[in-house]
Amino acid sequence: MNFDLSEEQRLIVETTRAFVENELYPHEMDIERSGVLDPDLVRELQKKAMDAGLYAANIPEEFGGGGLDTLTWLLYEKELGRTNYALHWTCVARPSNILCAGTPEQRQKYLEPCLKGETWDCLAMTEPGAGSDLRGMKATAKQDGDDWILNGTKHFISHADIAGFAICFMKTGVEQTPRGEKAQITAFFVDKDTPGYAVRDGYNNVSHRGYTNAILEFDNCRVPAENILGEVGKGFDVANDWLGATRLQVAATCLGRADRAFQHAVQFSVDRKQFGQRIGKFQGISFKLADMATELKAAELLTWEAGSKFDAGQCTDSDMAMAKLKASEVLAMVADEAIQIHGGMGLMDELPLERIWRDARIERIWEGTSEIQRHIISRALLRPLGG
Repeated sequence: MNFDLSEEQRLIVETTRAFVENELYPHEMDIERSGVLDPDLVRELQKKAMDAGLYAANIPEEFGGGGLDTLTWLLYEKELGRTNYALHWTCVARPSNILCAGTPEQRQKYLEPCLKGETWDCLAMTEPGAGSDLRGMKATAKQDGDDWILNGTKHFISHADIAGFAICFMKTGVEQTPRGEKAQITAFFVDKDTPGYAVRDGYNNVSHRGYTNAILEFDNCRVPAENILGEVGKGFDVANDWLGATRLQVAATCLGRADRAFQHAVQFSVDRKQFGQRIGKFQGISFKLADMATELKAAELLTWEAGSKFDAGQCTDSDMAMAKLKASEVLAMVADEAIQIHGGMGLMDELPLERIWRDARIERIWEGTSEIQRHIISRALLRPLGG
């Protein structure tokens, strides 16, 4: 498979990297130390991202976005992934593709403001008792005439504090399956100012400072039937149709941070001298660099292959699981080894390595834990054989 970049892809990579280095890197330290992303800075950087053609590049062109194919989008995500997550996600927003599944009226109300940078969306699935087991969610929606009444709690909901609305997945019934009862899930648009809907402060997170999480509470929250996204009981169907590549997005942003840490390690191995020679001459360092480079290449190839197959309709759940698993675990390994090569200086916040090391930890948990990815991969191996 040929992964030589086209002229357009090279231009997108170069433009995105230049934007990240020139416009986002200078603000990393302030956010890391304060944990706060200044709204005025967000608006300033949003405009620059729009002027550079980098905003909402993931959304298909027919819906008003940049319309990048999946592989090119992942190359772009890798470059954005080099910097602080709150900076690149908030200021160079990529609205959820699931918004494209809405009716024309829903797209006008919810997607278009996101494309214009007027607001952000958030997805609300996870609950205190339902993480990987989303079918075990307890939050419910019950029909009442032409409306639906929502009750329950969601948590770990990223950037819900700045989102103008949430796409909430709620239990609306049960169905019988060969494995017993299974919850039927429906997706609802819930506007931030809806009575009975509250956004509470979430938890302090060691990873991705400035990128907040929230607790969402629904107390007899009434929404009209026109706020249903997709069909009643088919919430996971619409999610699977439109959110499939999010694991690849995680993989790509992991690659960006891993590559940044690796480049620091390589440069330091040349610049730092001990015992009269560059430390890169010592086998204990040079072999680390060789292993880091090899693992990075393997993770990249898995991710780019999955991206290439996605648009061709050939990408499997296992392909995406392998890419996400490998990239997130390689990031952890590279970040740790880069700090080891730098010694004590690697843990100081004058360098981005300690941030990359901290941020790496969440990648093996969100968008499906490493254990879930291994389950997906092993299931694909065993099921054809009756296992």
